[in-house]
This record gives sequence, structure tokens and C-alpha cells, in this order.
Amino acid sequence: MRDIYESPLSSRYASKYMLGLFSADTRYKTWRKLWVSLAKAEMKLGLPITEEQVEELSAHLDDIDYDVVAEREKEVRHDVMAHIYAYGKVAPKAAGIIHLGATSCYVTDNADLILYRDALLYLRRELLTVIKNLSDFADKYKAMPTLGYTHFQPAQPVTVGKRATLWMQDFMSDIAEIDFAISNIKFLGCRGTTGTEASFMDLFEGDTAKIDEMNRLIAADYSFTECFDVCGQTYPRKTDSRIMDALASIAQSCYRMGNDIRLLEHDHQIEEPFEKNQIGSSAMAYKRNPIRSERMCSLARYLMCDSMNAQMTASVQWLERSLDDSANRRISLPEGFLCADAIIRLAQNITDGIVVNETVVSRNMREYLPFIATENIMMEAVKRGGNRQSIHGIIRKCSMESYEEMKAGGKCDLLSRLSKEPEIGLSEEELNSCLNPDAYIGRCAEQVTNIIKKAAPMLEGVEHGSERVEI
Repeated sequence: MRDIYESPLSSRYASKYMLGLFSADTRYKTWRKLWVSLAKAEMKLGLPITEEQVEELSAHLDDIDYDVVAEREKEVRHDVMAHIYAYGKVAPKAAGIIHLGATSCYVTDNADLILYRDALLYLRRELLTVIKNLSDFADKYKAMPTLGYTHFQPAQPVTVGKRATLWMQDFMSDIAEIDFAISNIKFLGCRGTTGTEASFMDLFEGDTAKIDEMNRLIAADYSFTECFDVCGQTYPRKTDSRIMDALASIAQSCYRMGNDIRLLEHDHQIEEPFEKNQIGSSAMAYKRNPIRSERMCSLARYLMCDSMNAQMTASVQWLERSLDDSANRRISLPEGFLCADAIIRLAQNITDGIVVNETVVSRNMREYLPFIATENIMMEAVKRGGNRQSIHGIIRKCSMESYEEMKAGGKCDLLSRLSKEPEIGLSEEELNSCLNPDAYIGRCAEQVTNIIKKAAPMLEGVEHGSERVEI
């Protein structure tokens, strides 16, 4: 509906999978599954719940009457109780045992943990595709010299592939962050109003082993092996902070790569994918703007800021529970996941179709190579009897003069100038023999090979561009 605001993350950027995962339907169906798991565990452990009631609940996981829910919530001002009421309407024989011994956070928090865990697993798989794309790209260009930059000023050469491994290594560290976040997501279980399990002490007549087994059975239904050791009414909000930190880490890496691509595209050294009929500007028909990288950076900046929400929420939890987390989390966590999904999709698209303009890269190298070669020239001149400090001064003077010539529109004449300096003691032909780009790239190719080998185990089964993401 175009007369109602819709988040651009939903309408423009996120994947169908992530939109489905965080949809109201998935969330509320997960609530119902949790109520079934609770009833099933309580029945198994001897509470007066029948197989017929559990089967009735199981048969009505999907038929949620949202009109009934909305009407009931308007009346009672409580979303969980409204859903319990609607569930009982379609499962009348089980209506009296739904949510037995539980508090609202049993369904809200456990459902969140399930969704967040599944979302992280999905993002991990998608991020591996980006790493695979970069791995293949780096391998292809591992020995191709290109001008290096420090302070965005020309510096010693690297290779096109080596530069890509800087991005690749960042993404590999993001996988470690995601794995850490996933490994620390435990299940809340059914712990009662303040986390004491007092209601279940009453239901199970003090049998703590049954309480532990109930929580184990419920957690196992969703492939969780542990519950939090202690909690208040909610699971520890530090968990959300850790999750959002992992998402923000992905944003940092995507921003760094996107920003580098934008800088390099300015000189036409590389280009992100540009479709045949793509329009770069409504006024300047010649433009080829790096819109994908710009969009990725824009969304990444939002995600890095969004992560602050989880940090602040974790810091202001009052004692066993405060409800001022609810509205914030309802927005910041799903939007954070949708945003992370969007920037990874952009990263997939860019890394799957990045273009290297080899002629431009080579031309830039040739232009600055005389300056790059000056250290080797200085060493050779010293070998021939020159004074290192004096020669350094000569090279510096000639370099500044040559830079001025280039700024005035002329060509680099550094070697010509140096050949006329008696103390240098090298002819222009001898100086030109130093202009081999391969001599200045150090161990770039070896470094690329090493990091590709290191990444290989995590990339088993991941195909480069197997399902190209269209943006």
C-alpha cells in the first residue's frame, strides 16, 4: 500500500528470506510452536495435559486469526494474552493449558533467540560467498602490480590481488565474530516471572529435576543444547549487544571495501558492475557512478549506528526486568538484521562482477614508477661510491622538481634529471633498467596464496557467483 510508510529495507534492499524470517507470521507461528513444546514437555513429565490437547495445539500452528488478535489486544492491551486467546479459540480443548506456568517472555524471548540464531546462520552463509568471490579475484590478480597508497598518496606498489585480500581478511574476521555470537546464544527456557522457576516448583511439587528436564526438552526442539545459567524475566540483553556487534563488524568491513572501490573507481582503475542500460545521472549522461558501493556504505553507516541501541539497552536493564527495552528491540534488532542482509547482498553483487581496467592500472604504475625506484637507485649509487646522505638530498630535489613539472602538465622527467647529476653516477639507460614493477611488489603473490589457503576450509562447497545477486 503506497499510502502507508514502508521501511526501505523491506521494499528495496533486504532478501525475501530475511523478510520472511522477521515477518509477523513467522514470529507468531514460532510463539505457537513454543506453546506446543511447553505443553508436550509438561505432559511428558506428568502434568495433567492430554495427548489430545497437544495434538489439537499442533494442528493449529498456522491458522492465526489476526482480526481476533487485534480486537482482543485492543481490549486487554497485551499482545501475548491476545494471541493466547486467539489460539484457544481454534483449539478449545487445549485453551485451558496454553502457557501453563509461563510468563510472556517465554514466547517473546525464546522466539527472538530462535530467529536471531537462524538469521546469523543465514548471514554467515551469504558472507562466505563474498569471501569466495574475493578469494577467486585475489588469486587471479595476485601478481598484477598496482600503485599502492598511503594517506591516499602514491606509495610502494602492491598487487591488485593483494589489496583484495585486505578486504577478504576483514570478512574472515567477521565470520569469527558471527561464530562467537552464535556460540553464545543460549535458550531462555521457561523460567517464570523473575527467573526463579517458582511457578514450576509448585506445578512439579518441588521436583527440580523435572524442571530442568522440561527446559532441556523445550530447548532441544529448537536445536539448543544449553539454557542460560541464570536470568531475570528476560534473557540477558548482553546477548543482543553481542549479536549487534557482529552485525556492525560486517558493516565496518563492507564500508571499508566499498570506500576503497569508490576511491579506485575515481581513477578508473577498477569498476563495480555497470549494467548495459544503467543510467549514472539524470543530467550527466556520461556518468558511471559507483552506486552499489555508495549504497553499501550508506547502509553500513546506518547499521554501525544501530548497534548502539543494543549496547544502551543492555546497560539500562533494571533488576529483574524493565519494559523500556521492548519497543527499541522491536525495531533495532530486526532492522539491524535486514540492513546486514542488504549490505551483504550488495557485497556479493559487487565482488561477483568487479572489473579491473588493466591498461589504466599499468599506466598509473608507469607514471609513478620512477619515484618508486628511487630507493633502489640510491642504493646502487652508494655501491658505486656515493655518499648516502648527499644522494638522498639530490633525489629529493630532483623528485620535487619533477613533481612540479607534472603538476604543470608535463611528463615525469625524474630519471632524466637524475642522469644529469654527476654524484648519482648512472646513465638514463641504467636508470630505466630499474623500472620493472615486478621488482617492487615484495611477497604479494605469496601472501595472497597463503590467505587463500587459510580461507579454503571455510569455503568448501561455496561456489563463486553460483547464484548471482541482482541489485
